[in-house]
Amino acid sequence: MATTSTLRLRRNSAQLHALAEVERTIRATDPNSRRKYLREFTEAFQSYHSVLSATQVREQLAASDIVLVGDYHALPSSQLFCEKVITQLAADRPVVLGLETVFARDQHILDAWSSREIDGAELRERLRYDLDWGYDWFPFYRLLETARANCRRIYGLDCCPRNDLRKIARRDQHAAERLRRIRKENPNAAIVVLFGESHLAPKHLPAELHSLLPTEKITTVLQNIDALYWKAGGERRERVEAVRVREDVICVFNATPLEKYESYRMYLERWAREPRASLDLAPTVFNLIDALLQFLHIDKYSTTAGASGQCLVDAYPEVCHRRTEDAIAKLVLRKRGLAELRPILECWQSQGCCYSPRLNTFFLRHFEMLHLTEEIAWYVHRACRGSIGKVSTNLAQRSSQEVFYEHALEHALRFFGSRVLHPGRPMLREEELYALYLEPGDQAGFPRDEFEKMIDFLVMHKDYEAHRGEYFRTPVLIEQGIESGGKKFEYLTRQLGQLLGNELYEAYLSGQVSKRTLRALYFADLNALGAAEMTYFDAARRCTKHARKLAS
Repeated sequence: MATTSTLRLRRNSAQLHALAEVERTIRATDPNSRRKYLREFTEAFQSYHSVLSATQVREQLAASDIVLVGDYHALPSSQLFCEKVITQLAADRPVVLGLETVFARDQHILDAWSSREIDGAELRERLRYDLDWGYDWFPFYRLLETARANCRRIYGLDCCPRNDLRKIARRDQHAAERLRRIRKENPNAAIVVLFGESHLAPKHLPAELHSLLPTEKITTVLQNIDALYWKAGGERRERVEAVRVREDVICVFNATPLEKYESYRMYLERWAREPRASLDLAPTVFNLIDALLQFLHIDKYSTTAGASGQCLVDAYPEVCHRRTEDAIAKLVLRKRGLAELRPILECWQSQGCCYSPRLNTFFLRHFEMLHLTEEIAWYVHRACRGSIGKVSTNLAQRSSQEVFYEHALEHALRFFGSRVLHPGRPMLREEELYALYLEPGDQAGFPRDEFEKMIDFLVMHKDYEAHRGEYFRTPVLIEQGIESGGKKFEYLTRQLGQLLGNELYEAYLSGQVSKRTLRALYFADLNALGAAEMTYFDAARRCTKHARKLAS
């Protein structure tokens, strides 16, 4: 009878020969295979304790609270196995599914598909599946359909950046924290997680999960691990379906290593051969958001960012690049944004971009740095305040002053953030207000006499900011401006905001205003009674001190 080593050699020799050439091709194309994170996964699973039957595998999974399924993204049998796990577990208890494939920030899109508000084609487009993921859509979509039929809910688990292995551990931490919240929402459900296999090394995602959920019984299910496959080839049985690596880790076999790597090699060749179908502006938006957060020393992975306690990276916006007004209108209406439709279209048409806080979506027509950086800064301010997706419901209870200064401060931080990202952009300065009196005819869509009165307001308000303590009462002209509405209200708050935003930037450059102070402005709760006015004048006071130092 053949020995174990002889059986292994006879069964595997042809595959090993074919595999050698495939691996050479992959190594030449994908240098990441030698990274420490990936080596830790490979080195962790070199042997197993015993062979398992399909029944033993089912019993172990049924007794688990969380099942981590390793996904080899290029191999459809990986997603098919996850389907089987879901259907088996759902026969006896509630199940939820967590997916690396979907960013947590896109949960609202996944929910819209789950409730049949959008179809699969729109889901694929809005998830940016082909651009951000790039693997075959149909095995993944079949998994989604199975999950929709059998699971209580489907969750996105991932966050950016996906292509930077230097930060891959942060993605493990993020996914573990997300799963902790999912467990809180679903205390009695089995949680099935489909995540890239390299994340399932003992020191990676499983370690993060054990730290956050120490009482949970967690089983890691690997698929088709090379070293275990070759070793199982020496077993005295025709086919090995699964092996036990350790008490909480098993490995199932549903494909050969050659099948795995050939499928990946074909993807590498296709990606190198096929150009992107259209201009992709989402990376530009996310890169600018990251840059402003980094400038402010704000950790996008922090669970304390914003009032909601949600990870800031999970509140990243959806980015929709459309070239026609009809395409934008259809998407806005699909997102139930009828009330915002007209202003979104006007902004998209005139500026080339528009951010909607309630829909948490960037609508882009083309790339234009000046306006895009303003919208980026507005998003960051709303995200830090935890006010994304929220509609103010207490406007009737708030004074005109509170509403006015909240809008003025929002504009100030929009212009400040824009100046940080685009230092050369033109900005309004106080001394330039006087030149506006000399402009002929109507200005900014206002009759001449009304426009001059608005400039009077701005000039007086800047003096009021600098010498507020010397005024016996708020000047009537300022009170009238604060009480204004419509286009006049928007013009005055925008111009005051631009003036203050520029002053903050220049005070920062001179060292008179610190990043800590600026960060506090982005996080300030402007809905508290009197908070907006107090925060505005405190920021203006700091800038006035800076201006006086320059003058002296």
